[in-house]
Amino acid sequence: MKERERFGSRLGFVLVSAGCAVGLGNVWKFPYICGQYGGAAFIILYLIFLVILGIPILIAEMTVGRGSGKGIALAYDQLEKKGEKWHWAKWICIVGNYILMMFYTMVCGWMINYMFKMGSGALSGLEPDAVAGHFTSMLANPGELALWTIISCLLAFAVCAKGLQGGIEKITKVMMAILIVLMAVLAVNSLLLPGAGEGIRFYLVPDFDRLVKNGVGEAVFAAMTHAFFTLSIGIGAMEIFGSYLGKEYALTGECLNIVGVDTFVALMAGLIIIPACFAYNVEPGSGPSLLFITLPNVFNNMPGGRIWGTLFFLFMTFAALSTVIAVYENILSFFMDGFDWPRRKAVCFNIIAVIVLSMPAVLGFNLWSGFEPMGPGTGIMDLEDFIVSYNLLPLGSLVFILFCCRKNGWGYENFLKELNTGEGMNFKGRFRPYLTYILPLIIVVVYLKGYWDMFYNHEDLGRLVGWMIFAFALLAFVTIIASGVLNRKKEINNPS
Repeated sequence: MKERERFGSRLGFVLVSAGCAVGLGNVWKFPYICGQYGGAAFIILYLIFLVILGIPILIAEMTVGRGSGKGIALAYDQLEKKGEKWHWAKWICIVGNYILMMFYTMVCGWMINYMFKMGSGALSGLEPDAVAGHFTSMLANPGELALWTIISCLLAFAVCAKGLQGGIEKITKVMMAILIVLMAVLAVNSLLLPGAGEGIRFYLVPDFDRLVKNGVGEAVFAAMTHAFFTLSIGIGAMEIFGSYLGKEYALTGECLNIVGVDTFVALMAGLIIIPACFAYNVEPGSGPSLLFITLPNVFNNMPGGRIWGTLFFLFMTFAALSTVIAVYENILSFFMDGFDWPRRKAVCFNIIAVIVLSMPAVLGFNLWSGFEPMGPGTGIMDLEDFIVSYNLLPLGSLVFILFCCRKNGWGYENFLKELNTGEGMNFKGRFRPYLTYILPLIIVVVYLKGYWDMFYNHEDLGRLVGWMIFAFALLAFVTIIASGVLNRKKEINNPS
């Protein structure tokens, strides 16, 4: 049997895993939801939920990876007790990875496109309406969107094709190092802008009156859900890197290092964006348009703005690409572990598969814009995002936690033994009641809150429910068919 690849260094593991966690949620969504819910007071809530929600699930997912020594295709099979069916959860993970990349690959292409737009001066000197028009015209042009989607796909798979150490670890370490340097440079520039002081106070000095005014309940759930989603947990994207890790160090400390890098990037992104918004009298809670419409206008009014804008979108490109590379590796491992494919074959197959699967999201902004699956104003990307973010991520996370804690799963003793193997911080056995009962309840609350937000006052509830039923029926169908294929392969490879 071919020996499993391993990380070349501890730093490589931390940076690659952190690169998976560091995505557009950190550097796009975090600053604007922080702006929506009162700045520093929201950050405190976010950090609390990161500790009680995000970190334990990350620990569980990483431990399943290292304990099994397999990707998600075989991890549950390797660890579950004979006769149990936990391995069916692998399909939540692999379907989640594919659906996530069906739109995330496209958005990564937006970042690369805007990096070139800023660098070439295409956005320089334009009036605000013209800057907004650039974004609108990009979405309306299927050829342009498809081109940059394909470019982002080819770049990421080219890295994965080189293998773990020679490609993913080597390239991601460089990207993350450049990303951190870029963040420091951009943050210093924002802090030195005239009028940035008010933004710094907004971001760093808690104002709980503002939090109450904006809605405590909404802020709490926003912090809870962002802490949950920011670490890319629930669909095996972190599990795969645990499977590549040796047993020299206990996993609690390693996971805390990953969360530390991820949180640092999120906080620094806010320090880049929010003071700049205040310096130019821009609303920091202006939503997703902040990145492609608001900030280019800020850069246009800033001395040396073309350079700063180019560096900013280079930073955004690295943040997006690091996640895409990590998720692609999880997809590739599914075929390499589950079907015993060589890496090159898995790469070639999935380049075609991901490009084809990404086209509905691309066309959903133009040729198929009349298709509004979740009601007026929505598109295919919204449906894909909802299926992953509010269904597969929480459900997958719930399975990881229950699998590690329940006797008919892996079992808490086995989980704890693997988790604490190696040097470093130990995870205490007294946390078992929290992991077994309280944490699953919090995950269920996050799951139900996502449905509440989507269903409440929805104009076309029947159509939305219909799409959800279709999505889960499709997941069940894929599970049944693919399980049959894998079981047949096992029978061929291991005849009685």
